[in-house]
Amino acid sequence: MSRARQPPLVTGISPNEGAPWTKVTIRGENLGTGHNDLIGLSICGHNCLLTAEWMSASKIVCRVGPAKDDKGEIIVTTKSGGLGTSTVSFKLLKPERIGILDQSAVWVDELSYYDMRTDRNKGISPLSLRPANPLGIEIDKGKVPLKDLENMFPGMSGDFTSENFSATWYLMENHSSTSFEQLRVAVANLKKQASKKNEGSLAYVKGGLSTFFEAQDALAAIHQKLESDGTEKVEGSMTQRLENVLNRASETADTLFQEVLGRKDKADSTRNALNVLQRFKFLFNLPLNIERNIQKGDYDVVINDYEKAKSLFGNTEVPVFKKVYSEVETRIEALRKLLLDKLLETPSTLHDQKRYIRYLSDLHAPGDPAWKCIVAQHKWILQLMQNCKEDFIKEQKVGGVGLEMDRSSALNRISLPAPVKRGGSFQTPKDDSWHYKSPQQVRFVEKLSDVVISQLPNFWKLWISYVNGSLFSETGEKSGQVEKLKKNARQRQNDFKGMIEEVTRRLVQLVRGALLPSSLTELQLRQYGGWDTKTPLSGAWLTQVIHTVRLSHEALSALEIPNDLLQVIQDLLQDLRVHCLLTSLQHTEDDVKRLAEKEDWVVDNEGITSLPAQFEQCMVQMLQSLKEPMECKPGEINILNLDVVQDKACEQCVSIMKVFIKCLEQLSTKTDGDIDTSHLSVELSSPDLFGSIQEDFSSKPEQRLLIILSNCQYLERHTFLNLAEHLEKNGFTTAEKIIRVSIEALRQLDEYLFETYIEKKSDPIVGSLEPGIYAGYFDWKDCLPPTGVRSYLKEALVSIISVHAEVFTVSKELVPRVLSKIIEAVAEEMSRLMQCVSSFSKNGALQARLEICALRDAIEPYLTSESRTSFKQALEALPQLQSGTDKKLLEELLNKFKSSMKLQLNCFNPASFQPVKR
Repeated sequence: MSRARQPPLVTGISPNEGAPWTKVTIRGENLGTGHNDLIGLSICGHNCLLTAEWMSASKIVCRVGPAKDDKGEIIVTTKSGGLGTSTVSFKLLKPERIGILDQSAVWVDELSYYDMRTDRNKGISPLSLRPANPLGIEIDKGKVPLKDLENMFPGMSGDFTSENFSATWYLMENHSSTSFEQLRVAVANLKKQASKKNEGSLAYVKGGLSTFFEAQDALAAIHQKLESDGTEKVEGSMTQRLENVLNRASETADTLFQEVLGRKDKADSTRNALNVLQRFKFLFNLPLNIERNIQKGDYDVVINDYEKAKSLFGNTEVPVFKKVYSEVETRIEALRKLLLDKLLETPSTLHDQKRYIRYLSDLHAPGDPAWKCIVAQHKWILQLMQNCKEDFIKEQKVGGVGLEMDRSSALNRISLPAPVKRGGSFQTPKDDSWHYKSPQQVRFVEKLSDVVISQLPNFWKLWISYVNGSLFSETGEKSGQVEKLKKNARQRQNDFKGMIEEVTRRLVQLVRGALLPSSLTELQLRQYGGWDTKTPLSGAWLTQVIHTVRLSHEALSALEIPNDLLQVIQDLLQDLRVHCLLTSLQHTEDDVKRLAEKEDWVVDNEGITSLPAQFEQCMVQMLQSLKEPMECKPGEINILNLDVVQDKACEQCVSIMKVFIKCLEQLSTKTDGDIDTSHLSVELSSPDLFGSIQEDFSSKPEQRLLIILSNCQYLERHTFLNLAEHLEKNGFTTAEKIIRVSIEALRQLDEYLFETYIEKKSDPIVGSLEPGIYAGYFDWKDCLPPTGVRSYLKEALVSIISVHAEVFTVSKELVPRVLSKIIEAVAEEMSRLMQCVSSFSKNGALQARLEICALRDAIEPYLTSESRTSFKQALEALPQLQSGTDKKLLEELLNKFKSSMKLQLNCFNPASFQPVKR
């Protein structure tokens, strides 16, 4: 069951206002099913069906007719839906017409208003009314390339308005994928459009029938009148009257239009007179206006007025005009001088410089203002750099605020509030006073770099603008001045390159004069030197200088300045890095010399004081401070790869090591009066152990020898090996040589100190043996049977035990080395004494064997091959035991001795001591 269609509804029109015959697009709902279904269309009450073109059920295109109403609705009527409604309206704009004799104060644009009835001589172009889509179906473009269509249809065209129109081309171009059913609909649409065109022509004729009838009646009346004149045989009477009428009409028209044309000529002459007066007024007031605008800074206005006056009166021959124009030229010349002075003023911004150069270019200033500005800027930058140096030197001479960092600060920053734990971190926080005040040279380099970085970029950009011609305005372009200046710029490239080179060279020489005076000649020193360099800068300040110079180099490289112009800065950086390296090593050597002052003689569980840790920390801090200057930035080289630098660094490092070893030697030779012993203590896990020894610990120089020996042992086994790793990690390729030479020197000191200590400890023990043996007029030939070990041997053992305790208190690792050496001396002395005896009695031989065996067995853990040989030689010098009774007695006496001396001899047994916990 079919459903009745809804009435048409217009919801939009574009545009929504316009003059008659404006083409509009109507949009809405249910606007018909096709051309035949559309039976009515009115806009503002005017029937527009004649120009209507149905596109779809939601779109209609038409032209608005000359309706009577200024504003009205858009009503669509269809066969299927009936009379429609509208939610929008259209406003008709009616331009006011001015008659040919009406006066008007405005220019009238003679638009062609098309009126189908009255303006029948002004027809509409066929192209203006042709539909955009003649087939009335959807267009599908782009499927077939245009080049292929041109090859397929040579000389033809797909434009249906062309004389060479090809229907096949059109279909392939716009409807290559259209279905056959759609093409059948397109044929039907063409037929409808053809029938509508015929109906439109017929309606046009019908609408103008009254006019045609009037014209036909007039022509018939004229024809009848002519015939009647002809029958009366009055020759020419009708034509004569027509001629007279036409002549009078012509005279009347001339009379009417003569006044209008006269007014027009008068208006034109008045307008021309006013223009001339205005032109003269501009010229006469121009000098005063130039002066006022110069005072206000409106240079653009002055230049525009000058160009205008130059074009109007530049070649005038009128005396009064020439006089006024010459005054204008005088003012302009003064302006050129003013702008040039402003251009050459310093300081000035790049924006102002470009502005003044453009002004001078527009004013056709003589010479090359841009190049003059570049030269002036170059001189100013050099002067700024020189003034910077002179100001700092003057401040230094009058006692400025720049203070050199005290060399001891590097040492003072080594903070050890508690015993240093080996293997821990050696990084210490920087003191806030580190950057409190900078030396004059450091602040000078920073200020000098600021001057270069702040001025040179604008200087370089000014040159780039000068080369590419962007400094000049369009006026300069038109006058050909820019090409001339570009040519000048190309010719001056070498001159500008020399300017940049001079600035960078001046920067480098000023820095060298402040920090590396030895790298300059005497003549250069007089110009760039003058600094007080009695106190050299530390490595930390030199690192800051290197950082500043690197930033300057990076900033200049970012401007794309050629690398060959910046090579002098790279050379300066290399020399500064080498100087920083050698200076840091030298200052570290000075710090190490003062480490002896910080020795507190407080030992830890391993018998080590804080001195080795302080030395290692001092070296590690030095290497850490060198990390930034030693780092290779782009374009830089590793200075340690230079043979000369490598040799100097190796020599300096070896010197540091030897200085520290010399400090140890000095500490070992100091007397008790040279050392403050009030703070000395021994840090043991069991503080009660050896308490009596600790009370007398600080009074013996031998104790300090032991501490130094313990430190030497630790340095060789740990500290020097750690430093070798640090040196290799920081690029010191000669680290192995440095450590090898250092260890050799350390071993020499160790051997010397060890022999000194052994001599001090062994001589009293060895010297007491012979007096003890022969005490009481003892005679090996005539003595009583032995009842035990005599006192002299016990006293010798007690002395050895005392040495053991003393060494063990400092470092148990030194005990075997020290006791073995002392026992060798004792065994050698015992062997000598036994061999010196001419003969032994039975009791004497048994007594001697008892004492030698007792001594040998008591110190068994520390016997060496040399001491064993000595004891063997001593026993061999004695007569052999013959009876078992003697052997039994010897064994009993030995056991008795060991039992009575068990507590004292227990210290010689390592198994009886638990290791000290750390």
